[in-house]
Amino acid sequence: QVQLVESGGGLVQAGGSLTLSCAVSGRVLSGYVMTWFRQAPGKEREFVGGINWILGSTFQSDSVKGRFTISRDRAKNTVYLLMNNLEPEDTAVYYCAAGGFSRNPATYNYWGQGTQVTVSS
Repeated sequence: QVQLVESGGGLVQAGGSLTLSCAVSGRVLSGYVMTWFRQAPGKEREFVGGINWILGSTFQSDSVKGRFTISRDRAKNTVYLLMNNLEPEDTAVYYCAAGGFSRNPATYNYWGQGTQVTVSS
């Protein structure tokens, strides 16, 4: 079992920045990737990016590449999503998930509760 708790969401103006955190607890297997997804109202859950828990290698969607950065601190059991130059289109609930790497949210068994990010124009 893996438990995930996101935090750090909020309201920010376009062009601003936010850092989301995902606190990880439980049994994290060596092959796990910690992945960020987001879901806007009326839309499907969308892959944002992920990081290999052990290796630290990262993967990102084209829509956020160059603006968002994923990192992790294993000593603090936390994964971060640094979001710069935010756009109104980034408004969504952001979720942290754990499992083998996939861009398909249906393949993940472990999810956090989500944190709302709202970007005003």
